Amino acid sequence: MDLEKYIRDVPDFPKQGIVFKDITTLLQDGDAFRLALNRMIKKHLDEKIDKVVGIEARGFVLGGVMAYKLGCGFVPARKPGKLPYRSKREEYTLEYGTNALEIHEDAIRAGEKVLVVDDLLATGGTALAAAKLAEMLGGQVVGIEFLIELGFLHGRDKLRGYPVHSLISY
Repeated sequence: MDLEKYIRDVPDFPKQGIVFKDITTLLQDGDAFRLALNRMIKKHLDEKIDKVVGIEARGFVLGGVMAYKLGCGFVPARKPGKLPYRSKREEYTLEYGTNALEIHEDAIRAGEKVLVVDDLLATGGTALAAAKLAEMLGGQVVGIEFLIELGFLHGRDKLRGYPVHSLISY
C-alpha cells in the first residue's frame, strides 16, 4: 500500500506559500492508519522501550497507539502551560522566534529507554527539544520516529546522534 496517496496537500496553510501535509486523511482510513503504525513500530518491537514521548498534538495520536502496542508508558510533550504538574521545559527555535515543550518532571526515570514520536520532521527543533527533555530526566533516547519527513528542510541534520526514521519523505 502506498501511504503517500493518503496524505493530503493543503496549499497556503497555515500561511501563504506553505503546502501543509495533512495526515488526517491517513488517520481516517483504518487500513492505512494500521499499516503506517505497524511500519513505525516494527523496528522497535525487540528494543524493550520503557516510554514513548508523543509530541503535541498529532504525535499523541501516533505515539499513544505505539506505546500501547509496545506495552510501555506514554509521555505527552506539550506546549507551555498545558500540563497540570511540575514540569521541565526546553525551548527551541522557530523560523520567526522561539517556542517550548514541557513534560512532567517525573515522567521518565533514569536509564529508561525512550522513543520520541511525531507526525512530521521539518526543521527538527521540536523533536530535538523532546529528546533533550527525555535526557534531562535521565532517559536514553533510542529512536525518533516520524510518519513524514520534509527532507528539503534538513531537519535530520539537527538530530545527528539519534537514530531517526521516517516512513514517507518529501
